[in-house]
Amino acid sequence: MLDQKDKLRLIKLANILYKASRKVRILSHLNWPSSIRYNFFRSGSAKLPNITYPTFDGAPVRHRLDKAMALLGDTPFDEWLKTKLHNIEAGMNLISHCGKKEFFKISSNIYGLPKGKLRDGKTTPLDLANKFSSVMEYYQNSSRVSNKDLMTAKEVGEMMEKKIKGIFGNESPEILVVDNISAKATASSKRIRLRKGASFTKKDVDQLINHEALVHVATSLNGRAQDKIKLLGANYGAVTKTQEGLAVFSEFITGCIDIERMNRISDRVVAIQMAIDGASFIDVYRFFKDRTRLKTDAFENARRVFRGGVVSGGAPFTKDIVYLDGMIRVHNLFRAAVNKGKLNELEILFTGKIDLNDIPIVLKMKKEGLINKPKYLPFWMKDIDRMVSYFSFSGFISSMDHEMTDNYYEKLFHND
Repeated sequence: MLDQKDKLRLIKLANILYKASRKVRILSHLNWPSSIRYNFFRSGSAKLPNITYPTFDGAPVRHRLDKAMALLGDTPFDEWLKTKLHNIEAGMNLISHCGKKEFFKISSNIYGLPKGKLRDGKTTPLDLANKFSSVMEYYQNSSRVSNKDLMTAKEVGEMMEKKIKGIFGNESPEILVVDNISAKATASSKRIRLRKGASFTKKDVDQLINHEALVHVATSLNGRAQDKIKLLGANYGAVTKTQEGLAVFSEFITGCIDIERMNRISDRVVAIQMAIDGASFIDVYRFFKDRTRLKTDAFENARRVFRGGVVSGGAPFTKDIVYLDGMIRVHNLFRAAVNKGKLNELEILFTGKIDLNDIPIVLKMKKEGLINKPKYLPFWMKDIDRMVSYFSFSGFISSMDHEMTDNYYEKLFHND
């Protein structure tokens, strides 16, 4: 057990790192003004965007990181906090190299690569993206998925506001319609922003509630409520894979994910690899234009790949591989936890913004009385029956020899 002196030191250290992380806002620093989109379309979509990023002043962050370094001790908790210090440092390094080739290397160290191996040592996010795409192609033109009523961001915001108020009460985030984000929606503890001009379906509304509210807002509010280890309220690059993976998994386990959503996630991975291989912003824009309803959506999808990177190709922003990669990792974590009788421990995922690798040390901090129980949990996390039933069945199915069974079932559809 930690003595009181060490506890107070760790609390102070975590607070300093939290304050440092608040100054390293990766996505907002990489944002493009709306004039870039206007000028691109004005050129007939024929000229590469010309982006100038603001200079990042890292001195205040460096000062805090140096203060934190001086407080480090030799406990396992200090080792964890030292890792977090380096994670924040990596984010600072990333936004200091916007528009340069070095940006890509730093990005790939934080978020990974499309051809990076998953935990099985064989599969890559790009393999999964290509597999999903090949399956989804069968259903792309099906009348069962193509006839959808579209809604505006304002209409979606009004629908979400009512539902979210019932979940978070007085702590509900404000819902804003804005014109300066590349995603259809983003979320923090205080606001959910929807992109003006984007079109949404009823499925999108359910996805946004499960993804943005029940995961991103919940983990933000739970993290901010940690009065000792305040760092759990920080959002930095290293936790993105788990946070986005958990958010997409929330869509998956609630049954609100759809073909269009899976295609968007898979296409982003393919587009990042295209850019790594030398495709320019225009090439990637055309790739998305063939796969989306609106040219503005194609632009925003391409922008996600190139923000911070080199628009002529070869050095993209690799963050968007985390949705697919993270979902697989989170799904496998839940499957393993159910099979080993550890499901109750997974509540720890919602104590704040954490990475899967943080689980052992955060569980130890909980035993030390340094972590508060999460106030907000998604309904599916509380539904033990659903989780155990689904994953016990899923675990059994995944252990079967599918090559043999697939051959048998394929013959059932041959009637010639």
